[in-house]
Amino acid sequence: MELTLDMKYAPSEDVVARVIEDELIIVPLVAGIGDMEDELYTMNETGKAVWSRLDGEKTLRMIADDLAATFEAPPGIIEKDVLGLIEELVRRKIVVVR
Repeated sequence: MELTLDMKYAPSEDVVARVIEDELIIVPLVAGIGDMEDELYTMNETGKAVWSRLDGEKTLRMIADDLAATFEAPPGIIEKDVLGLIEELVRRKIVVVR
């Protein structure tokens, strides 16, 4: 399935995310998440900004528009970054389509 900006995503119920010392850490709760068992994932500032908006209600376009306004960045670049991140998180089963 190809990702589009009109799709809605939310964190998988099979992961837990916590902020520790300003870093977002994502911990898989079941085997088969990510590439290896017991692997932790960390997000940079952009990843944290996207993650915090993944509520299953907002489309990726809404999230990208919000980020473009917040960071005063060109919407096209933000949209590409959001799609790239979500594609990777879907592949690793960290986020799911709603």
